[in-house]
Amino acid sequence: MSCSGETYENELIQIKPSILKQLKKAKYGVADHATVELCHWTKKSFKGEGSCYKHKFYGISTHQCMEFSPAGMHCENRCVYCWRPMEFYDSLKMDASKVAEPEEMLAKLMEERRGLIMGHYGDPRSDRKKLDESLLPSHYAISLSGEPTMYPKLPQLIRYLKSLKATKSIFLVTNGQEPDMIQRLKDEDALPTQLYLSTNAADYDSFVAINKPRYDDSWERWNRTLEMMSELDTRTVLRVTLIRGYNDSEQSIRAFADMVKRANVHFIEIKSYMHIGRSTNRLQRTDMLEFEEVSYFAGEVARKSGIYSVMDESESSRIVVLQNQQRFTDRWITAYLQTS
Repeated sequence: MSCSGETYENELIQIKPSILKQLKKAKYGVADHATVELCHWTKKSFKGEGSCYKHKFYGISTHQCMEFSPAGMHCENRCVYCWRPMEFYDSLKMDASKVAEPEEMLAKLMEERRGLIMGHYGDPRSDRKKLDESLLPSHYAISLSGEPTMYPKLPQLIRYLKSLKATKSIFLVTNGQEPDMIQRLKDEDALPTQLYLSTNAADYDSFVAINKPRYDDSWERWNRTLEMMSELDTRTVLRVTLIRGYNDSEQSIRAFADMVKRANVHFIEIKSYMHIGRSTNRLQRTDMLEFEEVSYFAGEVARKSGIYSVMDESESSRIVVLQNQQRFTDRWITAYLQTS
C-alpha cells in the first residue's frame, strides 16, 4: 500500500495511515476500507442505562446491534450536519476489483468489534450476559461513516448477512446518490429489512445548502431514489434531520408534507440535528431544535400529509416517528418477519 492511500494493482483499497490513526483514537475498528464502531447507545445498554430509539420504535436489540460501513471514507456529499470525519473523504468511486469480499470484510470487522467489546468486560457496571450476547450480532445497521451504497458488492454483502443464522434484521441508510445500486438490491433479491433514505430538504436550494453534494445531478439522483421508495418490497423510512434556519420553517413543513406523499414510505423519522462530533466545526449548538419544536414540526407534517400519524417519540433523542396509515405495516420487526 502506498502512503497516499492509493492502491497498486490487485491491492485492496485502504484507509490512509494518518486517517487510520485518528479513527483508531476515536474508537473505530477498521478493516481495509470498512469501519465499525460501538455506538453511544450500545455502550449504555451494556450497563443497563437505556436503549436506542430503534429498540423503542421497532424492537431492535441494542446490545446485539453491529453498526458498520463497507465504505468508511467514501461519500458523495459533505453534509453540513455530519458528525463523522467526512473531511477525510477523498473519492467518489470504489473500484470493484479493489474492494474486499463481503465474507472476508465482515470477518475482519467482527474481530475489530470484538476487540472494542472486550474493554467493557473490565467495567463492573457492565452486564456480562449482555456482553456475551453482543459478540454475536442479531441486527446489522449498515450506516456509520461514508455512503454504503458506493460499495459495489453491497448486494452480495446483504445476502451474506441474511444467510447468517443469528441475523434477525438489517437496516441500510443511504443518502440517495446511488439509485442504480438501490435498483440492484431490488433486482438481486438483496433488499435490507428496512431501508432509510436521508431526507433533509424538500427543495433544490436547501438540498444543496445542507448536503453540499459533489455530483452535478445530485438532486436528480436523490429524487430517483425517493420515487423508488414507494415501490420497494421492504420496509422503507425517510429520516429527516432538522437544522434551525435551514429546513425548519412553516414553508418547509408544507414542502415536506407534499414530498412524503410522493415517497409513500412506511415510516418517517423526524429528528433534530445534534451538536456533536465534527459537525461542531460547522454548526452551533443553537442550531439544534428543542424536542417540542420537533414534535410540532412532525405533527404538522403528519396532519398536512393526510396519510401519516404520530406513532411514537423519544424525547432524549429529540425524535418523532410517523407511521403510514394507508401503506400500513407492523412497527415491530419480529411481527414483520413472521408475516413476510
